Amino acid sequence: MIYVFLANGFEEIEALSPVDLLRRSGKNVKLVGVGGKVITGSHGIAVQTDMTESEITLGNELEMIVLHGGMPGTLNLEKSETVQTAIDFCAERGIYIGAICAAPSILGHKGLLEGRKAIAYPGFETQLTGAEISEHSVEQSDFIITAQGAGAALPFGLKLAEVLTSSENAKKLADAVCYPEH
Repeated sequence: MIYVFLANGFEEIEALSPVDLLRRSGKNVKLVGVGGKVITGSHGIAVQTDMTESEITLGNELEMIVLHGGMPGTLNLEKSETVQTAIDFCAERGIYIGAICAAPSILGHKGLLEGRKAIAYPGFETQLTGAEISEHSVEQSDFIITAQGAGAALPFGLKLAEVLTSSENAKKLADAVCYPEH
């Protein structure tokens, strides 16, 4: 199970591109609405989620959580006790956490990037407390995968699919969506 948390003000491309690629990989992905079942992105696109944050269960079936960027979406994610609990659950168990754009700042504020390579949207580097700032648009450090912004949504989604399936699968996905750089 993969939970992709959506909060009002989320960046649509950053949240939905990885969902698409992970589902194409055959993964069980659930969109989790923070604050309701219908969540509106930063560009006015409303998305019907699969469940609300009060419906999630944290257990052995959890493979990954994904945090989107966008404003004020990232701030709304960070305010959620459920999101904070899910991050803690994953961090304690080494379960994958994906965070793109401004969302790596949430991990930085929690001290989870200390001694790790990470990347975020330009201007958010100072909020990646203790991280070595990466030169790459997508960076994996152990179980934490960070990405720079909307332009990195496809390679971010491909990296998430790769770590949960295989590099062969990620290559097939890249070819299927005509992404030339993988």
